[in-house]
Amino acid sequence: MKKVNRVITVLIFIFLYIPMIVLAVASFNKGMDIAVFKGFTFNQYKELFRDRHLLGLLLNSVIVAVLSSLLATLLGTAAAMGIHRMRGRLRSAVMTMTNIPMTNPEIVTGVSLALLFAFVGTTLRIHSVLGFWTLLIAHITFNLPYIILNVMPKLSQMDPDLTEAALDLGCTPVQAFFKVTIHEILPGILSGALMAFTMSLDDFVISYFVTGSGFVTLPVEIYSYTKKPIQPKVYAMFTLMFLAILLMMVVMNLLQARDHGKKTRKGAKA
Repeated sequence: MKKVNRVITVLIFIFLYIPMIVLAVASFNKGMDIAVFKGFTFNQYKELFRDRHLLGLLLNSVIVAVLSSLLATLLGTAAAMGIHRMRGRLRSAVMTMTNIPMTNPEIVTGVSLALLFAFVGTTLRIHSVLGFWTLLIAHITFNLPYIILNVMPKLSQMDPDLTEAALDLGCTPVQAFFKVTIHEILPGILSGALMAFTMSLDDFVISYFVTGSGFVTLPVEIYSYTKKPIQPKVYAMFTLMFLAILLMMVVMNLLQARDHGKKTRKGAKA
């Protein structure tokens, strides 16, 4: 049975990563046809770094992803702490409302936000309301549940006596929060922030409905490329983005493993 499970796991990983391998190979291809490898070259990467328009779109996506993940992390962490202190039906109701945006189809969320922004723009008599700010607000909105659901388990695992001990030793509530609580839930905060960053970076559906012509992200622009042959330099960009995210995930896992090892050693000494 164990061998069958291992085979199934390997097949699943092969299925997941073969598209990325094909994409990476295509980024080094001299030819335009992804099915025919005509030779190895770095020209596609050179062309990528010469294309200011494409790099500008990538910069727009990174700016929105960084800002939305940071703001969502601040708001989501505060919300998670508030939910953690709730009890009974109120907590269940709030958690249900938190899960709805994650299960709701993105197209429904995108259209709903677009209608909301259009209503606000009409009320305030703003002709072109869609733009950078509406895009940022939309990304913060769908990132919040990921932060909350990553921080909540860490709050549940934290020993409440640690905060009480810090207060007894003379810390103010603010000092106890930053010296004890943040330290204990930091892995959850970082995991949520990383997830929010990746979700925001590659979002297309919601961004398509809430962005304006003055500020366009990379996924929205790439959608227009599907109507014509995609240039190989786009494969190079996607390969670099995949490697960057992979590196972030590896570093994150190493930090979490080190933190878990420290806690295990402390528990053994105690």
